[in-house]
Amino acid sequence: MFSHEVHLRVCYADTDQMGYVYYGNYGRFYEIARMEALRSLGFSYKELEAAGTMMPVYENKSRYLRPARYDDLLTVKVVLRQPPAVRIVFEYEVYNEGRTLLNTGETTLVFVNRKSGRPGGAPAELIRMLQPFFAAREIPG
Repeated sequence: MFSHEVHLRVCYADTDQMGYVYYGNYGRFYEIARMEALRSLGFSYKELEAAGTMMPVYENKSRYLRPARYDDLLTVKVVLRQPPAVRIVFEYEVYNEGRTLLNTGETTLVFVNRKSGRPGGAPAELIRMLQPFFAAREIPG
């Protein structure tokens, strides 16, 4: 399993008339968290796209447990429970400064060849970078 945490400050533009983070902004928070998680490994979306692979979102889920508010410092935890193949599934947990769980989510992305528009496998470099987090561990006997 691979996980990474990102900290984001809620700005006024992120909120709705009630002063809560507008529900549509959680998808942006997820995107920032997954980009930074991959960047922490040394992997870049920009380089991936330049090499001819796109990662469109196939599915996005979100559960709103409590509201995040203007000026909250959020922690977005992103988790990969399975190594990537044709798809990659990111799970998210969003916490406020008091470590109260505010939101959970999941995004599935597909690796697509930019020229053909057809699904392909995860880039070998990404698999190599994530391999240590998913290596088989010995089970104590």
